[in-house]
Amino acid sequence: MAPMAAESRLPLAAIVLVAITSTLLLALPVVANQDADALSVLRRGLQDPNGTLKSWDPNLVNACTWFHITCDDNKRVTRIDLNSLNLSGPLVPELGKLDRLQYLEIDHNRLTGPIPRELVGLSNLQHADFSNNNLCGPIPTSGPFQHIPRRSFANNPRLGRKC
Repeated sequence: MAPMAAESRLPLAAIVLVAITSTLLLALPVVANQDADALSVLRRGLQDPNGTLKSWDPNLVNACTWFHITCDDNKRVTRIDLNSLNLSGPLVPELGKLDRLQYLEIDHNRLTGPIPRELVGLSNLQHADFSNNNLCGPIPTSGPFQHIPRRSFANNPRLGRKC
């Protein structure tokens, strides 16, 4: 009788395995959507006189097709390259939701306001360049910013001062 009991549990185990796998696979696009949502908030706050960010279409679920964005195999944003694009406006706290972000290049623009404190939670961030903008407020020193060199903040006359 013991072999029969084990055989009757096999279909149940297969159903549970399929349900778990399906749930995990369905969750991947949701997380990728969160990355696109965070970038869309950034885009809405920026002035882009050259139209460089036209490809950042919030109707496209996958931000990996957008110019100046690089993703990993799971379609998660790992790199933002927005240097020297004549962009102006503030950085947004939603950038802190890009938990796979490794590289953030936003130098040589006309960005204003503080560096969002939410960015200190980006544990995968290896390189960031905020230089040559008009940022203000405190320079982050915790989390990944412990390893970001001071030159990455250069030529922001108001950085380190109250906004």
